[in-house]
Amino acid sequence: MPVEGVDQDDLKRRMQGALSVLKTEFAGLRTGRASSSMMDPIMVNAYGQSMPISQVATVSVPEPRMLAVQVWDKTMVAAVEKSIRESNLGLNPVVDGQLLRLPIPELNEERRKDLIKIAHKYSEQAKVSIRHVRRDGMDTAKKLEKDGKISQDDSRVVSDEIQKLTDGLIAEADAMLVKKEAEISQV
Repeated sequence: MPVEGVDQDDLKRRMQGALSVLKTEFAGLRTGRASSSMMDPIMVNAYGQSMPISQVATVSVPEPRMLAVQVWDKTMVAAVEKSIRESNLGLNPVVDGQLLRLPIPELNEERRKDLIKIAHKYSEQAKVSIRHVRRDGMDTAKKLEKDGKISQDDSRVVSDEIQKLTDGLIAEADAMLVKKEAEISQV
């Protein structure tokens, strides 16, 4: 039941935004197969500013265990190579003119554990973001109740609905983490 002054659609949109960020971050964690989305989180220092690799190069998957990054401006090749090496993805680019070949090495057990830890960190960050949005909604409801704009019953109903939404989205984040862990652990 919508209550005047508490925009539950906005709260839901903000919480789902945290999940979409988590989905993007999970796509960047590699699982032993080449995927162009692995390059999405990489930022390149180009033309005096930081920009996504997709704005300075084309990323393709010529083979199942190989990525190719075709840099558009040859002056940017070194910057792109440096960004890939420093990305903590464990990739070692081979430069061939304006083309960077990125062989995807087999994941050893230690690297799998590291990736799972990173996935847990991403998941926790998303859950914290969701909880921050919940707190904002709860604070708004309490303030409206204190100011006499809504009744105590309405405040309780709104708080319960916000908590239900939070619980559902945190469960979704946990499910995404379990799926990603299984994907990383798969040999």
